[in-house]
Amino acid sequence: MTDILKGVTVLDLTQNVAGPFCTQLLGDFGAEVFKVERPDGGDDARKWVPPATHGIGTIFLSMNRNKRSVGVDIALPEGRDVVRRLAGKVDVLVHSVRPGSLEARGLGYDDLKALNARLIYCAISAFGETGPLARDPGYDPLIQAFTGIMSVTGHPDRPPARAGVSIIDMGTGLWAFIGTLAALYQRQQTGKGARVSASLMETGVNWMSIFLGNYMGAGVIAGRSGDVTLMTSPYESFKTRDSAVLITAGNDKLFAAVCRALELPGLVVDPRFVGNTERVENRPQLHALLEARTSRLSSTECVALMREAGAPCSAINTVDGVHANEQVAAMGMIRALPAPHLPDFRTVDLPVSIDGEKASLRSAPPRLAADTDAVLDWAGYSAAEIAALRACKAVG
Repeated sequence: MTDILKGVTVLDLTQNVAGPFCTQLLGDFGAEVFKVERPDGGDDARKWVPPATHGIGTIFLSMNRNKRSVGVDIALPEGRDVVRRLAGKVDVLVHSVRPGSLEARGLGYDDLKALNARLIYCAISAFGETGPLARDPGYDPLIQAFTGIMSVTGHPDRPPARAGVSIIDMGTGLWAFIGTLAALYQRQQTGKGARVSASLMETGVNWMSIFLGNYMGAGVIAGRSGDVTLMTSPYESFKTRDSAVLITAGNDKLFAAVCRALELPGLVVDPRFVGNTERVENRPQLHALLEARTSRLSSTECVALMREAGAPCSAINTVDGVHANEQVAAMGMIRALPAPHLPDFRTVDLPVSIDGEKASLRSAPPRLAADTDAVLDWAGYSAAEIAALRACKAVG
C-alpha cells in the first residue's frame, strides 16, 4: 500500500484522537502529513499521562505515526500566515477545531479555497456544524452518553457503561478518512477541491443504526443486555472452571456443533431448542444446560473442544493475551517502528491489506516541532524568513 497516496500532502491541524487517527490513516496509505502543533506543548494527547513511553503519552503515540511535526502558533498573525502558505500548497487540510474558530481566524474553507482551488478541506467537530449544539465541546464518552450507546452497554442490573474502546473518536476518524478519499477521487474527475465534514455525534447515531431501526420499525427501545445478543441464542458468555468463554452460535448448524463439543446431542432435537426462535424464548434454560458443562472445563479446554467441533468460541482475552496471541502475530498486527527518541516503539498495524501488503509504516510519531524547518523550506520559506518567524515565536 506504500504508493497508493504517495504524492498527496496533508496539513494536519488536529489533536487528541479522532482527527489524528484520520490523518494517521492518510499517512499509512502513503500521504505526506505535516502535523501543526503549538510550539509550547503540542497536541494535548502528548501530555495525557500516565501511561507514557519515554515521557510521551501512549495515546499520542498510537495516533501519530507517519507524520512530521511543525511547531506553529496560530494564535499569532504570523503563525496564521504560515498555515495559509502551507494550505496553498497541500492537497488536504484536516482540522478538529470548534466550528467557527478557524473561520474567525481567516482559515475557513472559503478563505483557503481562494488560495488553493484543489484543496480538500476536512472539518471534524463534536456535534456537527449546524444546530443548537454546534459549538459545544464533546469527547468520546460524552457522545456515547448523548447518542444512546451507553443505554445499551453493560448489564441490566448495573449502571450504564461506556464502551472501553474509543469507538466514537476512532469511528469519526475513519469516516473523515473515507470522506477525504472520496473527495480526492472526485477531484480526479472535476479538478476541484471539496469540503468534507464529520462529527462525533453523527458517528454515534450511525453506530446506533440497528437499535434505531428496531425502534423505528418495531417500536422497540433496547436496554442493556450485557454480553447477550438478544435475537440469537446461544450468543453470550459462559462460565468455565477458571474464567469464562464467549460462544456465538448464529444458526442451527453451529448450535449443533456446540452441542457436539459439549456432548449434549439431545439438545439439538429438544423442542425447546429446535430453532433459533425457540432457543431465544428459552434462553435461561439453554444457558443453564450449556453452562453446566462449560463450568467443568478450563477456558483453554472449552475453546479447544469448540474449535475441534467447528463451533465459534473464544476466551475473553485481556490486553496482554491479545498482544501475545499467535493469530495476532501470524497476521503481523504488532510491528516495530523504532526511532532515536523511541528506541523500543511498537505499533498496531492497519486491519486491511491490498494485494497482500498492509500499511506503509515509515516513521514513528515525531518529536514536537522536529520538522519545522524542513517543512517550511518545502513551503518555500528562506532561512532568513524562518529565523524571523522563530524570533517572533510564530514557529518553534
